[in-house]
Amino acid sequence: MFISNAYAQSTATNGGTAGSLMQFLPLVLMFVVLYFIMIRPQMKRQKEHKAMIDALAKGDEVVIGGGVIGRVAKLGDSVLHVEVAKDVEIQVQRSAVVQVLPKGSYK
Repeated sequence: MFISNAYAQSTATNGGTAGSLMQFLPLVLMFVVLYFIMIRPQMKRQKEHKAMIDALAKGDEVVIGGGVIGRVAKLGDSVLHVEVAKDVEIQVQRSAVVQVLPKGSYK
């Protein structure tokens, strides 16, 4: 008397697949935007940095990660000897090189 009858709803068969695809569309669009704004430029920057490090030669003037400027004295597989002053050399990893300066900028 006080409780009414409950009836199950029928499922819609047309448009069910299209509705579920529309739910994932914003997620896919966000990933595409993230790829073109963040991931792709970072990969390009890494490739340029690797090419710069591979092209290092003795006598190149470089800036090291902490802002130290010097001239490459010796090259190793993973280590560089950078001369920062007369008869003062420091060893740094190749990946610590931030920038290669134009010739003549370090005296």
